Amino acid sequence: MEVLDAALPVLAATLRLATPLLLAALAGLVSERAGIVDVGLEGKMLVGAFAAAAVAAVTGQAVPGLLAGIGAACLLGLVHAYASIALNGSQVVSGMAINIIASGLTATLALIWFRQGGQTPPLPPGARFLSVVLPGTEALAGVPVLGRVYATLLGGQTALAYLAFALVPVSAYVLGRTRFGLRLRACGEHPAAADTAGVSVARLRCAAVLIASVLCGIAGASIATAQGAGFQRDMVSGRGFIALAAMILGGWRPWPTLLACLGFGLLDAAAIRLQGVAVPGIGQFPVQALQALPYGLTVVLLAGFVGRTVPPRASGVPYVKER
Repeated sequence: MEVLDAALPVLAATLRLATPLLLAALAGLVSERAGIVDVGLEGKMLVGAFAAAAVAAVTGQAVPGLLAGIGAACLLGLVHAYASIALNGSQVVSGMAINIIASGLTATLALIWFRQGGQTPPLPPGARFLSVVLPGTEALAGVPVLGRVYATLLGGQTALAYLAFALVPVSAYVLGRTRFGLRLRACGEHPAAADTAGVSVARLRCAAVLIASVLCGIAGASIATAQGAGFQRDMVSGRGFIALAAMILGGWRPWPTLLACLGFGLLDAAAIRLQGVAVPGIGQFPVQALQALPYGLTVVLLAGFVGRTVPPRASGVPYVKER
């Protein structure tokens, strides 16, 4: 039971922390399977977090904030689609520009609108996505082990967390079993062949970017209104880049990407739990080192796995229709 007492909070925190990573990683997966590299996940998550927190603070409701976060992320997604698809510009440059714009714009708007040092007011409970109590929790409360696992691990998550994990099998089915998924993957592997078959490459790539933007908006809203209680400057803190790493480690496939996100979430949860813990002969772990641990592992894993993973063949390559 002592092992269960120690493990359950860490595992529950793993699911919570993996939620925005998973949403953003699925966003990058959909976009890149269509042939569009999206390093602007970080920026779209950031504007999604700000818009969600700002609208939730004004309205006092979480759902309008979520819709606002999705809308704000989609606006940046349209900018990325226009630059990389309509103008055939560099997708990496466009994505990095989005990250830079989002970082400055959100902090400036928060400072102007709320005058609280670049952050929104703390959100009341009604303006946040709180933990959901699953049906049957009370009935299973007296059952050893199972009752606690059901209440703490399977239950106790937010609606956005359940949505994120439900999107994994949905994404796998859509990409692998539907006509839309087949055409989308064709645009990322061999756009000329897809065009020859009558598929509008530009339209499908634009649709993929917008789907990715919706997922980024939900991810940002999850950070600001589920994990947190408001917006703070640069609160996404590199999660967009970690999501890209998880997508690469997952080989651009939904299920392995889920495992990679859970791994990063576990590492983050463990780092939080280790803060202030004294190790014999070493003393307390430095807080800065623990906070940097997920990012350092991202660099190490990418250095070891990038050469072993095969991205979509036409990913990052603008398609110019032959006349």
